[in-house]
Amino acid sequence: MESEVKDTTEVKEPKRKKSSKKDVPVGLAFIQSSFNNTIITITDPAGNVICWSSSGRKGFKGARKSTPFAAQIAAEDAARIAADQGMRSLSVFVNGPGGGRESALRGLQVSGIKVTFIRDVTPIPHNGCRPSKRRRI
Repeated sequence: MESEVKDTTEVKEPKRKKSSKKDVPVGLAFIQSSFNNTIITITDPAGNVICWSSSGRKGFKGARKSTPFAAQIAAEDAARIAADQGMRSLSVFVNGPGGGRESALRGLQVSGIKVTFIRDVTPIPHNGCRPSKRRRI
């Protein structure tokens, strides 16, 4: 008595959320610039993320992630995706002490999206926690 064994395992592809084209004319851009990387997040006024990009996402690795050029490339990429979604003007919030702050801002400005507002929201302690030790090179 031979019984045939049926292969019942089907491989299902994961369901992917389609990124539908939203018409969001006004948005917020958050530039998080650390000493190691620069991350640009673009949201609608309610805070829902429309797109994001970073130096690491654009293919830079190691010490090159923290360069101003990498931050500018990442900002231009995020702005291009946001412009495809219909964004025409941005308010920019810059956070962090990294080297890519100004160049990321420049990358947003040259992309064709109008920058209406720039604010530095880097937290400054009123003599709170003790900072880490000074580097001796």
